[in-house]
This record gives sequence, C-alpha cells and structure tokens, in this order.
Amino acid sequence: MKSVKVNSQSLWAYLQLTRPANIITAWADILAGIAASGYLTITQDPPPWNFIPPVWLLIATTGLYGGGVVLNDLFDMEIDLLERPERPIPGGTASPQVAALLGGWLLSVGIVAASQVSFFSGGLALTIAAAALFYNAFGKHYTILAPINMGLCRGGNLLLGVSITPAIVGEYWFLALISIVYIAAITLLSREEVHEAHLTTAVMALLMIVMVILGLLTLGLFTNYHLLTALPFLIFFMIQILSPLINALQQPTPEYMRLAVKSGVISVIILDSCLVAGFAGWICGLLVLSLLLISTKLSQIFAVT
Repeated sequence: MKSVKVNSQSLWAYLQLTRPANIITAWADILAGIAASGYLTITQDPPPWNFIPPVWLLIATTGLYGGGVVLNDLFDMEIDLLERPERPIPGGTASPQVAALLGGWLLSVGIVAASQVSFFSGGLALTIAAAALFYNAFGKHYTILAPINMGLCRGGNLLLGVSITPAIVGEYWFLALISIVYIAAITLLSREEVHEAHLTTAVMALLMIVMVILGLLTLGLFTNYHLLTALPFLIFFMIQILSPLINALQQPTPEYMRLAVKSGVISVIILDSCLVAGFAGWICGLLVLSLLLISTKLSQIFAVT
C-alpha cells in the first residue's frame, strides 16, 4: 500500500478542505438554536458549568460540518480535476486517502461530542452525519434532491442547538424550515457557479429567500420572539443577501452567481442573529453577529464554495 506523507504544506491543504469560514456559520446555527431553546434562562447550573453543553455542541457542529465538506471535496475529486483544479485534492497538495480519514474522523468527533449533551443530541448528530454522507455520495447529483438534502443538514444543525433542551425540540421543530429553505436556495445557486448560469435559477432562489424573510416576520406571532428587537438584524440580512442576488438576476453569469453564493453562505450568520436577537435580546444578537467579522476574514483566506 502506498504510504502518505503529511507535511506543513499538506496540513494547510487539509485545513482548506474544512472551509473554516463556513464552520463559523455552523456555530451561528448552534447559538441560534440555543437561544430559541431558552437554555440560559432555565438551566440550573451556575457559570461556568452551564457553558459546558454549548461548548460540546460547538465542537459537534465543527466536526459535522468540517467532515461533511472534506468528504464533499473527496467525492468531487474527478469533477474538480476539470472544473476546479486549484482545489487541494486535484491540485495534489492533499491526499485522497488522508482526506477520507480526516472526514470520517471529524464526523465521528461531531457525533461523540453531541452525545456528551444528551442521547437525543447524539442521535440528531448521527442523523446529520448520515444526511451529509448521502448528499456527498448521491444527493448532490440530482437537481431537486440536492438543495433539499443540504437544507436538511443545516436545518438539523439548528435543531442540534435547540436539543440542548431536548424537550423543547418538539415545540420548535419548525425553526428548521427557515434554514432548510434558505440553504436550499443557496445550494440551488451554487449549481450555477461553474457552468452557464440560468435566470430561472436566480428567480427561484429569490422567491425562496422571500419565503425565509416572511418566515422570520411570522415568528413575531409568538410571544417569546420579539420582532421589533430582531428587526434591525432582519433589515441588515435583507440588504446583505438581496443585493448580490439581484445582481445575479440582472447578470446571470457564473461569476455573479458565485458572488451571490458566497454572500449567501456568510449571511447565514446574519440570519441566525435575527433568531438570536428575537429570542434572547439584541446583545446576544450582536454577539452572534460579531461572528460575521471572523467568517468574512477567513473567507478572504479560505474558499467558501
């Protein structure tokens, strides 16, 4: 069997495979779920012990998201040889064998970390990992299934945050629909990044984003979600996501689609901050929104798509 040598250059390549900027957006999902669950107001544990479960969930989502995107590049290896030869695996800086081991290890870390919070959280993490594997192996190859599959992964990630209080998941399962529709829209756009783009795709994505915005406004009907507090965050979200999307509508080229996708991925943090602000107050919303600075900076170093 051929041995695989790992040096500092390849370590950097494997870090690229995990897409650090995107992982920060997964953290925001977890924090949004925790805010919705009301955990910090109902927990009986004093600081710093009450922060241990959230830390486990942040570790879990890091493993699940990181493992998923590493395996995504592994499964796309042959396609990337033609379309994105600069990526680490087709570029030769990352070994397929090591990438497979890394992806599997990260998914395992995600499941084990979530299990430290509760059996339910562990089961949910296992489901997310299975959905990610299904997407990489099969789902991504189907136009309709791919966006739904990816949306389910991110919707599950939001519920993973809610699962810090397992009994609440049954009451707030519908929050996952916001993530599912939003991520499905971004995934739909991402399929137009390389080949000739279609105006129809951008229109469908815009309609789905409008559904997400209406969904956020509808949350104001719930007594524990304060829409006025979340409104400034929602306006910021609309500006950030709609501007590049409208540009893609006006000029439906792969380049503008790519910019819309990049903005869409990063804007997950703003979307989550809308949830956090509404459920836990504007200070918590700003804390989550501050992750945008970290993710944006990392996106200048590491690929987002």
